[in-house]
Amino acid sequence: MVAGPYGSTIAEHFRRPRNYGALPNATASAEGVNPLCGDRVRVSVIVDPAAIIADARFTANACAICVAAASLLTERLRGMSIDDAGRLSDDDALAIVGSGVPSARRRCATLPLEALRRGLGSASVHESRA
Repeated sequence: MVAGPYGSTIAEHFRRPRNYGALPNATASAEGVNPLCGDRVRVSVIVDPAAIIADARFTANACAICVAAASLLTERLRGMSIDDAGRLSDDDALAIVGSGVPSARRRCATLPLEALRRGLGSASVHESRA
């Protein structure tokens, strides 16, 4: 398989994204938009009563890096506590994607995490923990 300019992980997750699609009954959902390039991604999660992410999905109209980052992020989120998910940094998002992301395209790789943070900040996530 030809990996393309960004490496085999990004190419694989762009061609065959995992967890793509709407998530009915999501506990939290938020969209991230990069107005500079037009990337748009929505990350949705279901948080169980123990504050663990039971499911994570995404939809996107975005570049290969952003789609791959969302695919990889949603794979990693399953089984993670919302506290741990909330502590993920931009550097963590870049590490999940792996090497090959040019510095000018970092925002493409971190946009799904930005959307997740916004979604986890919603009231419904915190109310479900009460």
